Amino acid sequence: MMKMNYYLCWFFFFFFLYFSFNGLCFSMMDYVLVFEYNLVSFNSVDFLYIVYLDKICFFFISVVLFISSMVILYSLDYMGLSLSSVRFFFLILLFIFSMFLMIMSPNLLSILLGWDGLGLISYCLVIYYSSLSSYFAGLITCLINRLGDIGLLIFISWSFSYGSWHFFLYNSYYSSFFVYILVFSSFTSSAQVPFSSWLPAAMAAPTPVSALVHSSTLVTAGVYLLIRFFMGLNSFFFFFFFFGLFTMFFSSFCAIFEFDLSSIIALSTLSQLGLMISCLFSGYVDLSFFHLISHAMFKSLLFLCAGIFIYYMGDNQDIRYMGSVCKFLPFTTSCFNISSFALCGVPFLSGFYSSDFIVEVYIFNMFNMFSFFVYYFCLGMTVVYSFRLFYYSMIFDCKFISFSFFYEDLNLMSISIYMLVFFSLFTGCMFMWLMDYDLDFVFLPLYVKLMSFFSFFFGLWFGFELFKFSFYFFFISFYYFNGYMWFINSYSFYFYKCFYYLINSGFSFMSWGEYYGGYGFSYYFYKLVDFLYIVFTNSFNIFLLSFFIWFFIMI
Repeated sequence: MMKMNYYLCWFFFFFFLYFSFNGLCFSMMDYVLVFEYNLVSFNSVDFLYIVYLDKICFFFISVVLFISSMVILYSLDYMGLSLSSVRFFFLILLFIFSMFLMIMSPNLLSILLGWDGLGLISYCLVIYYSSLSSYFAGLITCLINRLGDIGLLIFISWSFSYGSWHFFLYNSYYSSFFVYILVFSSFTSSAQVPFSSWLPAAMAAPTPVSALVHSSTLVTAGVYLLIRFFMGLNSFFFFFFFFGLFTMFFSSFCAIFEFDLSSIIALSTLSQLGLMISCLFSGYVDLSFFHLISHAMFKSLLFLCAGIFIYYMGDNQDIRYMGSVCKFLPFTTSCFNISSFALCGVPFLSGFYSSDFIVEVYIFNMFNMFSFFVYYFCLGMTVVYSFRLFYYSMIFDCKFISFSFFYEDLNLMSISIYMLVFFSLFTGCMFMWLMDYDLDFVFLPLYVKLMSFFSFFFGLWFGFELFKFSFYFFFISFYYFNGYMWFINSYSFYFYKCFYYLINSGFSFMSWGEYYGGYGFSYYFYKLVDFLYIVFTNSFNIFLLSFFIWFFIMI
């Protein structure tokens, strides 16, 4: 009962706090509030803590608060009543507060603390089920996010020479090396190529964690950091633009041949992150933030609906064993299809207002033909894997356990997805009207304007044709190749191995340093532990003998 009070109290707290963090007043009046706290002064360096509140901060905090409240309400039914679910609840709270620490302060030290909190707590949440695969997934998640800490630590040390850790004061003074370090750190969190492998691996966490991590917190932390730092990125955008394009194409292609429900949704998140990054490095900061907000709403709904499927089907995640779910779970199926259509960019849903607007602005500003085709091709592939998921889970006959029967009733999970459906339908249009994005008139020829519809129907047709292929139409190694994301983990291992042996062959002192350093220390430490174990497990005579020996030595 105490656990239930915890969940419900924090749900109401976050839900009512969501209405108080309203960025409309700040947006209309262009207000900025800065609270500065002087912690300590040392010569010319002031250790200050600043809370910086503007419209971007308020809108993003409100989205995080709303999704967090829905996830907490959902977890009350999903995680059950046990002592471990109390631990899960407090980890979720620490995760949310780490995100707030990173959002509200432009101090680099505060950003590092929030970043570290997100990485370490996500490790604890990914290994929650304590299986071998969970440990492996948590290790990948933690280590790749620790790479971003290296860049932030270098950035903190270097910016200390400017006299402050408040980056927005020195945006116009940063060198290109600063920009590369920042982008490297942000790419690790937003899972861009070549750091993409941790995002599908993090699906080993419970479904409420996936809905929170993959919609509005950990994966969007890197994008939010780049939006904050964007004044220093103006002259370096073109090279990184292609990283976003390749991430978008690569993840969409892998999702077409995936059979795990959670992995398909995770790869769709990776595709949308590639769209945000490519939009950001094209110079459209507001549009990237717009898509970040709208994507968070419908993607959290998609994860929570998928979690209900898994919950009622006995922890089954293979879409080949699903089918006719709409007969058993009609309300959840409707919510799932609404969020899936919003992901595809179906007109007048939330995802349409941001993604279609981004593509039209690209065309209007005369980007090259390569980017034009890649964007429309990725839009078509999004429809392909979404329709493939719909076909396997809704249209096929049920291939699960014989004589199985499950039904949904009105519980807290249904209430949470019902509230998210409303925002998945109306967030895009409300945000566009409130922020006056609809005042940007984009005039295009009719056939270019209808290209999004052509891509959508092409994706539907190709997705339907894909089901006519037998499972053995491609080689089994081809499915492994795409299921393991083109073996991106193996490549990183081989790169490390080649680099290590190259360095050791050129500079032999590194191997001696390893021998007399960490390796030698651990070797002799193990020997000492073995000796102490033999001593402590022997008879009392050894203790008596050692006592007399030390007694005579002291005399």
